[in-house]
Amino acid sequence: MVNTDEQKKMMENRHHRLGLSDNDILEMYRTMLLARKIDERMWLLNRAGKIPFVVSCQGQEGAQVGASFALDTKRDYVLPYYRDLGVVLAFGMTTKDLMLQGFAKAEDPNSGGRQMPGHFGQKKNRIVTGSSPVTTQVPHAVGIALGFKMEQKDLVSFVTLGEGSSNQGDFHEGANFASVQKLPVIFMVQNNQYAISVPLTKQVACEKISDRAIGYGMPGVTVDGNDPLEVYQAVKEAADRARRGEGPSLIETVSYRLTPHSSDDDDRSYRERGEVDAAKEKDAVLTFAHYLREHNILTEQVEKTMHDEMNQIINEATEYAEQAAYAEPASIYNYVYGE
Repeated sequence: MVNTDEQKKMMENRHHRLGLSDNDILEMYRTMLLARKIDERMWLLNRAGKIPFVVSCQGQEGAQVGASFALDTKRDYVLPYYRDLGVVLAFGMTTKDLMLQGFAKAEDPNSGGRQMPGHFGQKKNRIVTGSSPVTTQVPHAVGIALGFKMEQKDLVSFVTLGEGSSNQGDFHEGANFASVQKLPVIFMVQNNQYAISVPLTKQVACEKISDRAIGYGMPGVTVDGNDPLEVYQAVKEAADRARRGEGPSLIETVSYRLTPHSSDDDDRSYRERGEVDAAKEKDAVLTFAHYLREHNILTEQVEKTMHDEMNQIINEATEYAEQAAYAEPASIYNYVYGE
């Protein structure tokens, strides 16, 4: 039986045992907090009538950032889904980039203001553009992984989706093909308990989304999406496995969507406030900050400096994006018809 002192020692050395330095996990938290603050600003801008739409990451930052830090963000390819603010920040997208997208301005690197917010894409950071129909990114990720294998490149394709998307044909076809061909792709299902208004119990009959992995002959694991270190470990193991040529993995991260589905949704019609309030107590932005404080990594001064810097970055990005020019009307035909 493990005594209290041994338990404390194990907890103290947890991130070090994963090969992460104090600075690594502080940077993890910084990215999570920035994602949260950008998201909160987007809601304010939407309610003020300045941006048209918000699809939120709140409650899922821990899984998104923990996973991203387990990958090679300078070489690997990522195919995010529409809530992945934490993922794209970790892969190099800036606050200004995201604000330009929110305001739908010409300089928006995602689509030049053509797509709704959450349709991430940036070639220089290997963030592959997404589409409005859910799950279409899965076969694209598998195709990219096939290219890596054919060209014998030591790269991983990382694709995320919601648990509702795991019911779509694109997911099953992609998972089957990836397993048969032993492709270096990681499927990460962010189970936030709701597919818009449909709760998990009405979406699937299996106990866990990861139970589906066995049908495709790949490893499947379910982890706590509110624990960035647990997600980091699962994705790191999957990435190492993929680089060894052992094929794909399915990872399910379980968390909770703290906001309505989008700025056009009223979640009061399908879930109780008590349920949401209870989930907020497990919010990774709060619990991971507590972990850092316990280990004297997130001191009061470090935290204050971090918040001040982020507020300045977000204020400057908001002002820049609001003043930036919209695309010229004639540019609507670009990339649509032959020129």
